[in-house]
Parts: sequence; structure tokens; C-alpha cells
Amino acid sequence: QVQLVESGGGLVQAGGSLRLSCAASEGTFGSYAMGWFRQAPGKEREFVAAINWSGVLTYYTDSVKGRFAISRDNAKSTVYLQMNSLKPEDTAVYYCAARLGPPIVTLTYNYWGQGTQVTVSS
Repeated sequence: QVQLVESGGGLVQAGGSLRLSCAASEGTFGSYAMGWFRQAPGKEREFVAAINWSGVLTYYTDSVKGRFAISRDNAKSTVYLQMNSLKPEDTAVYYCAARLGPPIVTLTYNYWGQGTQVTVSS
């Protein structure tokens, strides 16, 4: 099975940037679509961004368009989430996920990481 490990979270000031990484242990990483989701206290886990197996198709939730960018490096079996112009509302635990097939915006992914905390101060 695929193991996913997120890193890069932390505390930043509003307007700052963070780059999250998600490293996969599976040797067929290039066959998987990848997604980023987040969950704030008291809220449902929500879709943030997704990318197809080759990296040519990307999708974003409206609230992060123009600020976040998802990318992947299949040679390194890693997916990234570059987060710019961060807002306090972006504070959440961020999870990466993997699935076979197309990238989707629902929670129907096969593998999940443990999450990394992102905190944006006012």
C-alpha cells in the first residue's frame, strides 16, 4: 500500500507563504492522482487542490485560486502545495491523499497521510 508523509507545515504571519510536501513510499507514484485536503477545528474536511498523474491537470477550490499551486515531481515521488498570501482562514491540518484514476474533489481517495498543521496568525 501507499504511505504518505506530509511536511512543511508551521506558523506564519498573514500574507506569508509555506510550501507543503507529501512524500510517497509507493514505487508506482506516477500512476496516482494526488489531492490536498484540509480540516479546521469544528469543520468538515474540505478539498483544497488536486493534480492528475502527469501533472498537466490541476484543480482548486475557489477560496485558494490564485494563491495556492499544486505540483508534483514523479522522479521524487513527491507532491507539493505552494501556499502564498496566506490568510487566518487557511489555518487547518492539511492532508495529502492518493488515488488511482482521475483527480476528484470528494473525499474518495484510497490513501491518506497523517496531516501537517498550518497556522496563520493575524
